[in-house]
Amino acid sequence: MKLKTGDQVKVLSGKDRGKQGTITRAVPEKNKVVVEGVNVVKRHTRSAKADQPGGILDKEMPIASSAVAIVCSSCGPSKIGYRYDDSGSKNRICRKCGGQL
Repeated sequence: MKLKTGDQVKVLSGKDRGKQGTITRAVPEKNKVVVEGVNVVKRHTRSAKADQPGGILDKEMPIASSAVAIVCSSCGPSKIGYRYDDSGSKNRICRKCGGQL
């Protein structure tokens, strides 16, 4: 999976299509990501402790990584590619403009 925590992404499909947000958590085993403010659901929770109240809470759920595209600062949503620099380190690049992500 080419997406990482902290990447700015745009949702391509689903009920939140068009929204942008930052990846807060990546789950590479399931090819899913949790995006801030996207795919928010209501969870009915019981109070687990005396100091923790129960009730209906909003929770961000994972979304498929194929349903989001990284947002390049210069050209907008695009795909991710890789390129090795002179020192041999691997860098992520934008497939549209070739700029570094």
